Amino acid sequence: MDPARLLDLTRLVSRLGRGPLTGVDRVERAYLTELLRREAPLFGLVRTAAGYLLLDRVGMQAVAGLVAGGPLGPADLLSRLTNRHQALRGQAEATVRRLAVARASHIGLARLLRRLPDGATYLNVGHSNLSDRTLACLHRRFRIAVLLHDTIPLDRPEFARPDTVPSFHRKIAATSRHADLVIHTAAPTRAVSETHLLRAGRVPAGVVAHLGVVPPVPTQAPAGLSLAQPYFLALGTIEPRKNHALLLQVWADLGRREPPPRLVVIGAQGWADRALFDRLAAAPGVTVLSGLPDGEVAALLHGAAALLFPSLAEGFGLPPVEAASLGIPVIASDLPVIRDLLGDYPIYLDPTDSYSWVETVKTLSLPDAPVRRQNPRPPPSWADHFNTVLKLV
Repeated sequence: MDPARLLDLTRLVSRLGRGPLTGVDRVERAYLTELLRREAPLFGLVRTAAGYLLLDRVGMQAVAGLVAGGPLGPADLLSRLTNRHQALRGQAEATVRRLAVARASHIGLARLLRRLPDGATYLNVGHSNLSDRTLACLHRRFRIAVLLHDTIPLDRPEFARPDTVPSFHRKIAATSRHADLVIHTAAPTRAVSETHLLRAGRVPAGVVAHLGVVPPVPTQAPAGLSLAQPYFLALGTIEPRKNHALLLQVWADLGRREPPPRLVVIGAQGWADRALFDRLAAAPGVTVLSGLPDGEVAALLHGAAALLFPSLAEGFGLPPVEAASLGIPVIASDLPVIRDLLGDYPIYLDPTDSYSWVETVKTLSLPDAPVRRQNPRPPPSWADHFNTVLKLV
């Protein structure tokens, strides 16, 4: 039988009730789903504003139901005291607290962990709770495996909130000191991440395991949305590194002589980009949508002339892989990680060269534009990911 595992669920609990999951959230959910499917002893750890919670398998199954859309319970007194300005998070923490088999203050983690068998493996795949204090306490008795999605806050700090850069340095330092295994999502991402781990003092053993991509299943397009063919799609949080500003320039150039094709932008408003969000919403030929169910996003992706992905930095790049799994043309920035995942499938363009993007969009808008084709590379699967990772942890 596999060894006991302790999965950190801090990120998923913090996201309960907040709408569609982000890419990192989906990874933590995938690990929760897979580990619940297996028979090995399983526990969950959640750091809340009031301390730590320990969940057994039954509690983790209940959390999986909450992630799937189950209703949150009311906030308790402790949550009202510790989450005064975050009512929804207070509800989430109170709901999970009622599921816990044990709890501890922030200084009582060692006592809480005595309830677990020796030799267990702690898995952190959501970047939350990667503190030196937590990992040092865990490392006294357990192996530690950390999935590093990327190091963009350190590589390109201009694309991160200023307050997240020092905290990310601390996360990398704690991972360098305490991790027994680091899981990397792609070979180029591993190379960059291990440079930062080395600077922090130590490079733990590492493994590359592409994230699983399940080809999205279309349902129907959002009600009331009328789209003339062809239209183009941009998918991802609206924030600086996703480079929506380039798409605004492209659509302005396309519309100088005649109405441009429709651009559909799907994504929540990220940090520092209220002005860009407003410009997108007001731009001729551009429709901005957010909070859509997965099936509606898949329907829009399936009908698009191409996915546009002018991102300036990525650790993995899920939307292009999903589009390629459907045979949708992909126009993407020439990033090493996209080449690692998709080879020659996309049309690669310089993410600062608006002229090339204009000309390529024009070409794909023509009646005789290139037809869809099957990607010769099957999308990476979760089965392959877990076959690689879980035999090591």
